[in-house]
Amino acid sequence: MRKTLEEIDNKGYGAYKELKGEYQLGHFVLLIDYVQGDPFASPSKVRLRIPKYKADFPEKLYDTKVRRLALEDYLARHTKEVILDISKGNRGSGKSGKIYIDGGAQEVLERTACEITNDFIELRLEMGLPAAGRRILGKVQADAMLCTELPEIASKSLIWSSLPQQEVYNFVQCIENQEHIRSQLDSLGLLAFVADGSVLPRKSGASDKPMEDGEVVKFKAPEALRVSFTVPNTVKINGEKIDEISGMAIPKGVTLITGGGYHGKSTLLNAIERGVYPHIPGDGREYVISNPDLVKVRSEDGRRVEKVDISPFIELLPTRQDTAAFSSNDASGSTSQAANIIEAVELGVEGVLVDEDTSATNFMIRDARMQALVHKENEPITPFLDRVREMYEEEGISTVLVMGGSGDYFDVADTVIMMRDFLPFDVTEQAREIAGEFENRRQKEEISPFNMPAPRIPLASSFKEARGRKKRLKIRPRGLHKIQYGVEDIELQFVEQLVDRSQTNAIGEAIRYAVNHWMEEEASLEEIFEQLYQKIDEEGLDFLCPFGENQHPGNFAKPRKFEIAAAINRLRVVEMKQKTGIKQ
Repeated sequence: MRKTLEEIDNKGYGAYKELKGEYQLGHFVLLIDYVQGDPFASPSKVRLRIPKYKADFPEKLYDTKVRRLALEDYLARHTKEVILDISKGNRGSGKSGKIYIDGGAQEVLERTACEITNDFIELRLEMGLPAAGRRILGKVQADAMLCTELPEIASKSLIWSSLPQQEVYNFVQCIENQEHIRSQLDSLGLLAFVADGSVLPRKSGASDKPMEDGEVVKFKAPEALRVSFTVPNTVKINGEKIDEISGMAIPKGVTLITGGGYHGKSTLLNAIERGVYPHIPGDGREYVISNPDLVKVRSEDGRRVEKVDISPFIELLPTRQDTAAFSSNDASGSTSQAANIIEAVELGVEGVLVDEDTSATNFMIRDARMQALVHKENEPITPFLDRVREMYEEEGISTVLVMGGSGDYFDVADTVIMMRDFLPFDVTEQAREIAGEFENRRQKEEISPFNMPAPRIPLASSFKEARGRKKRLKIRPRGLHKIQYGVEDIELQFVEQLVDRSQTNAIGEAIRYAVNHWMEEEASLEEIFEQLYQKIDEEGLDFLCPFGENQHPGNFAKPRKFEIAAAINRLRVVEMKQKTGIKQ
């Protein structure tokens, strides 16, 4: 390698391609898979690999799927810190000198940044090969990066004796505890669990890190909703080692979170919506554990809707538009919220999370006075209030709802939690007494039963319309909440459980793969996702890489099916058709 770097020093940037290949660096193997075209282009992709027997990690750190995922996540995070300590950063034009690994944020996700196989442990990195303008800086700068810094990064990241071993154990055991609790929720009739001592508020609107201890009120469960879980690994709380974690249960059914403004209602809901993923130790929400099939829904003015059966909520539009197969390029607040719910139901959602602050008022409630003025025959909307119990009792779909403005929801709630001074109180009985004491003159408004939607089939030909004139479809994430899909932009800013840009990276490629492999067969969305996740379970996320097996992706994280479907549903050129006559 050094010989090659010396030979190409000061040549045009394209000569860097001579570096592609495999090199032995002491205990490690360096694989250079892709070399960028110039210093301003997407960075080069390299892998650092070590045989497992040389890494010498205890097998019990990766002998189950959960432990392996946790260890891979930890190693990527640790490597990110090592890079910051070792790498000298920018050394020339554009991205020159930068070394990067996808180390994640607060959530622990299945990633491609690190892979543990039966034979080796591997890190996948990106790096900017250094240049002055477009002239190679090979003899000094590139030599330092490839021959000195990368081996040091590998030594401090991939050899067990070099790592903070107790920290590694704590990380893996914390994730294992979280997933152990998650595995028990359904059998106990629970949607979510919020442990005592949890720190729910975040540092700021721009930071997802926990609020500092001196400013925060730690969570404490009301006794009536308290439940405890025995965990496989002891945890230290307030200096005491325990193997049982106690906190608040959120049961299946209809749960109302109420209270005054600024008392923590939405903060609790936000923690529950993020609880579908495990969290790193120290996040404060490590033991906020949710059913993985909960979906946050809201109104979304202007979104694209395609062939969605919103008739359980909206019928008899003045335009006589068919709401059993509703389409719109500019949906209203109420029709978009109805579509968001039905799209989640279509994919087997276990529960919906709703906040009145981000909901369409006319979708949520019509009180008695408004019913008296605007008669039902002139109102196409069946309020969510009149469907929420039916959704649970007939279809098993639970709801957790933040509502501070309408006591009419007391009539339909199984559990009412009041947030006061950032602490929860069980006020279910009090709410029922109030509902009985104050006469409610509003009339229930549903017209027809809540039917499960017919499966929808995305038409592969419509995705090709996004290609434009180019032969190859370009898919490029634009931050966390936007994907450039050919000539179209998919806007995801209101898909609130999308938490990591690497998930966004994977979503775009998952859509491409699904279009090429399953949509031609006229499979429904649910059938497509069954095949997709079976393949992910068998092969990991690597198969999504559009450049083939010789260029492994290091920047994919596993998204849920709900977020991939959200992207498909918001791609404005997509056409769907329903499996007619079929209701799930």
